[in-house]
Amino acid sequence: MSLPRPLHALAAAVLVAAAALGPTAAASAAAPTPGLPSADQLRAALLTANDLGPGYTEAPASGSPGPSENPTPVRGCDALNALINMHATAPGPATPHAETELDGPDGGNPMVTEALTAEDPARLATDFATATDAFRTCHTITFNAGTDASVTFTVTPVTLGARQDAPAVRLDGTLAGVQLSAYLGIERFGTVGMAYGFFQRQAADPQAASVQYRTAVAKVERTLGTTAGTTTPPTAPATTRGMSV
Repeated sequence: MSLPRPLHALAAAVLVAAAALGPTAAASAAAPTPGLPSADQLRAALLTANDLGPGYTEAPASGSPGPSENPTPVRGCDALNALINMHATAPGPATPHAETELDGPDGGNPMVTEALTAEDPARLATDFATATDAFRTCHTITFNAGTDASVTFTVTPVTLGARQDAPAVRLDGTLAGVQLSAYLGIERFGTVGMAYGFFQRQAADPQAASVQYRTAVAKVERTLGTTAGTTTPPTAPATTRGMSV
């Protein structure tokens, strides 16, 4: 059994929200900002199936729902709706970006998504504040279930990692008697924004969601040579002070 459509819509939403941690489509046509990590560097910092444990697999590229495949019919949370629909296309060359979807052992249950986007520090600060406000002001959100049915999720602020100020929410809903849950979190690493999602049916496992989030944060810190919450641009981990390598 695959994950119900509302969770795939949420998976798409968190990835699109990650794209919103970047400039507008018009600005994306500009040349890359000097000093930003490349898309390849961001890709190396993403979670892999090996990072998450036995049974996880990387979802095929065609299996990852995108904004064009899953229009996001949302009601009940104007701020988050605006954030989700801010970008209809993926970031351009000026905004290095990488994303992944990892399916759990039970037919994609749970499912973990992660997206990393690099941009100018001042612009990232503004966009991160917008996303934070969307999380803070959202109390319920409704997705079309792909039929005449819809599912409404309650939205509750949570802490996923060690940093208390990192914005995160838990979403809970029910479709045809099936419990659906999601944990969404965003974090910044200097010039890089991260969007994380943990999606599950017939359960709500905050410990697993937190463990995988912390794994994602630790890998970004280790790979990009930065710290969660910092405004200092990432540095290559291979760089050493006072000596050449």
